[in-house]
Amino acid sequence: MIKVLSKDTIDKIAAGEVIERPASVVKELVENSIDAGAESITVEIKNGGIDLIRVTDNGSGINCEEVRTAFLRHATGKITNAEDLNSISSLGFRGEALSSIAAVTRTEIITKTRDNVTAIRYCIDGGMELSYEEIGAPDGTTIIARNLFYNVPARKKFLKTPATEGAHVAELIEKLSLSNPEISFRFISNGQTRLFTSGNGSLKDIVYQIYGRDITGALVDISYNSDKMSIAGVVGKPEVCRPNRNFENYYINGRYIRSSIISKAIEDAYEERLMQHQFPFAVLIMRTNPECMDVNVHPTKMDVRFSKPYEIYDEINKAIKAALNESTLIPRADLSDAGTTYDIIGDRKNESENSDAKSDSAPVTTFVRPAEPFETRKDNAVPVKVEQLSFSESSITHDNAPSFRLIGQVFATYWLIEYDNKLYIVDQHAAHEKIYYERLLKQLKANEITSQILNPPVIITLTDTEAEIVKDNLETFRKSGYEIDHFGGNEYAIRAIPSNLPSIEKAELFNEMVTEFAAGGGRKDVESILSRTATMACKAAIKGGQNISFMEADILLKELLRCDNPYCCPHGRPTMIEFTKQDLEKKFKRIV
Repeated sequence: MIKVLSKDTIDKIAAGEVIERPASVVKELVENSIDAGAESITVEIKNGGIDLIRVTDNGSGINCEEVRTAFLRHATGKITNAEDLNSISSLGFRGEALSSIAAVTRTEIITKTRDNVTAIRYCIDGGMELSYEEIGAPDGTTIIARNLFYNVPARKKFLKTPATEGAHVAELIEKLSLSNPEISFRFISNGQTRLFTSGNGSLKDIVYQIYGRDITGALVDISYNSDKMSIAGVVGKPEVCRPNRNFENYYINGRYIRSSIISKAIEDAYEERLMQHQFPFAVLIMRTNPECMDVNVHPTKMDVRFSKPYEIYDEINKAIKAALNESTLIPRADLSDAGTTYDIIGDRKNESENSDAKSDSAPVTTFVRPAEPFETRKDNAVPVKVEQLSFSESSITHDNAPSFRLIGQVFATYWLIEYDNKLYIVDQHAAHEKIYYERLLKQLKANEITSQILNPPVIITLTDTEAEIVKDNLETFRKSGYEIDHFGGNEYAIRAIPSNLPSIEKAELFNEMVTEFAAGGGRKDVESILSRTATMACKAAIKGGQNISFMEADILLKELLRCDNPYCCPHGRPTMIEFTKQDLEKKFKRIV
C-alpha cells in the first residue's frame, strides 16, 4: 500500500540530508549570519555541540511577521524562481536550514531588526511551535539549538565523541573566519574562548592565530585578476608542506568548498617544488561569475560543479605559479640544537692544531651520518642536531657563479661549493634532472619540435572519459609532436611522439598524461602537455653514486644556475641546500 508520509517524517528525512552533525548546524547558522551582513558572530557550543549550539550575530535580523515563515521548508529570501539558481551570490538559498534544524533539536530564536522596537522570541520543539512572544533584545539574531537528534536516536548514535564533534566545529569556524577576515568571530567551547578574530580585514592575522608563527612567516601573497576570475589570499612556501590536504583552504564567491579540480590546480602549481605525496598550504579567496558554477549540487553546498572546469584550473594554476616564481628559495639547513641527532665526523689528521685558526683556512671535509646509540659508538663523533629545512631568499645565482669555489664531492652524489661565507651542497642527479627538464621544455615551447615516427605504432586502450579527453585535445597533442588516431573500439594508435624525448616507455608516458589531464579538468593547452611530457622525460639525468670529474661538475653547476628556477628539481626535491658560516661557527663554539 502506498501512503503519503506525515509532515513530521518528511521533515526528519529532509533534516537528515542537511544536518549530519553539530558542525552542520553551525555551518548553516553562521552562513545565515554572514548573509545577514553581520560584522560580529559568536558561536558557543557545549559537549561538542550535542547539548547546545548558540550562534549570535549583529546582522539585519528577521522581520517579526516573517519569523514563523522562516522555519517552513523551502522558505527563503534568497531566490524567488528557478532562474535565480543561475546567479546565486548568497551562501544559503534552499530554505531548508532552519526547518531541518528545528525538526531535530529544541530550537529557540531571538531576532530584532533595526526598524523594530522589540525583538521576537520563538521556540520550536522537534518542529512543533511552543511559544511566540515579544521581548527586549539588541539588533541581530541569536539562535539556540539544544539536544541534537534527541528525537531521532538512530541518527544520534552515529555521532562521535564530544571531543571529536567539537573539533569539527572548531575547524569549521577556522575555515569561515579565513574567508571573512572583515568579520569578528568568537568561538566558545564549554565556557572557554577557543578563537577570536578582530575583524580588521587582515588575512595574515587570522592565519597567525590558527596556524602559528612558522607558517605565517612562510607565506607568499596572491593577487590575481583576469576577465574570468579574481584570486586573493596566500600560499605557503614549500617548507610548510604537509602529507595531506588539510592545509588547502579555498573559497568561491565566499563559499567554502571542496573540489578535486581546484586541489589539482593548486598542487600542480607546486609540482617542481614539492615531493610526491606532499601538499601545500593555501588560503585562496576567489570570485567568479556565479553563472559559471552550479552550487545546487548537494544539500550541504560543499560540492560545486563548474561549466568550464579547465578554465578554473588554468586560472588558479597560473596565479599560484606567478606568485611562487617571484620568490627565489634555497633550502637552508640550520645547525641548531633541535631536531634529529646526527654524527659529524671529520678527518682529524687534517685539523688545525691551533684552535684559534682563522675561519678562512683550508676547509676540512666532513661527513654526516645518522647518530648511533651513545653506548655503541666506537669513535669520537660529536653529536649535533640538524633542524628541519627552512628557506633562504636568493643567494647563489648565475650572476655570481664565477665567484664560487668548487671544493669536492662526497658519497659520489653531492658536490660542495663555497661562496660568500656559505657552504652549498648540490645533489648532482637533481641538478642534472632540472637542467634536462628546462632544456627540453624550452625546445618544445620554441616549436623546435619534430615528430619521431613509431613503427609499429603503440596501441593503447582508453576509458570513455579518457577517450573524450584525447578527442578534445587532439590538435593540442599534434602541436606537441604527437600523432594519434582512433584504432577502433576503445583503442587508439600513437603513431609519432616528440623526437626530443629520450628513450622511455611511450605508452606509459601517454597514459599517465591522460590520467593527469582527467584529474585536472579535461582540456589542456600546449604548455601543460609539454610540461608534463618533460617532467616524465627526465630519465636521462646522471644518477646519484655516478662519478663525474671536477670539470664536468663545474659545467653542471654553472648550467644549473642558468635555469629559470635552479633550486628545485621537476619532482620538488631541492637541488641544493645551504649552510652559513655563522651556523658552523656557532656549532664549533667560535661564537656564542
